[in-house]
Amino acid sequence: MKKIYKFLLNNLPRPLLIRLSYLFKIIAPIAYKGNNVKCPVCEKSFRKFLSYGSNIAHRENVLCPYDLTLERHRLMWLYLQKTDFFKAEKLDVLHVAPEQCFHKKFKSQNNLNYTTADLESPIADLHFDLHSIPLEDNLYDVIFCNHVMEHVKDDLQCMKELYRVMKPGGWGIFQVPIDYDNPVTYEDNSITSEKDREIHFWQKDHVRLYGLDYPKKLEKAGFKIDVFDPTKSLGKINYEKLRLNPKELIFIVNK
Repeated sequence: MKKIYKFLLNNLPRPLLIRLSYLFKIIAPIAYKGNNVKCPVCEKSFRKFLSYGSNIAHRENVLCPYDLTLERHRLMWLYLQKTDFFKAEKLDVLHVAPEQCFHKKFKSQNNLNYTTADLESPIADLHFDLHSIPLEDNLYDVIFCNHVMEHVKDDLQCMKELYRVMKPGGWGIFQVPIDYDNPVTYEDNSITSEKDREIHFWQKDHVRLYGLDYPKKLEKAGFKIDVFDPTKSLGKINYEKLRLNPKELIFIVNK
């Protein structure tokens, strides 16, 4: 069963995976009933989380069987709890490549004018290529665009487009996979096969692997950066219970 799960996860098209996940999240929580781990987003506990990732970057005990959060989603949720995101009077929000674990929660928030966008996701309101966003300047107070930049041809152009549609004084979160042991981003356009991309960039549809210079790339697009370090900002939390990566940082972009 584990081999079948891993095969489907790494081979089915993303739109189909999203549709199948609604059935999966009904069945999986029953099989993983327990109290060893807890997801702060859905606030449910389980015996363990599911595994996730490619053959090169596979991780055990990280995917919540109910709302499908990963480490990065749970960390982002804990960060948002410390902001006025849920309390501000009114925020225009753009969510690119909307994660299912956040989609319904954000959409139900009365203080958010919430718009989702993606190239092909069936749960997105708008569909466009991030290299050329068909929207006016200075529209959004908050923009989320997570685990997208490692897929696009020209990440700087996409960052500039997000900067353009963000309001002055706005902020956002653009998480990406980062090799925290590498000071610079690894990119090689000659690596084109899915097999080689998985080996070099951790996933078959990635075209680069970011290093510690990622915030400098965001600054090049015009953003100012604040760093959220959970080990300094969240106090004493149980990283093992919540299945968080204590090395992971969130780079908050500001305009």
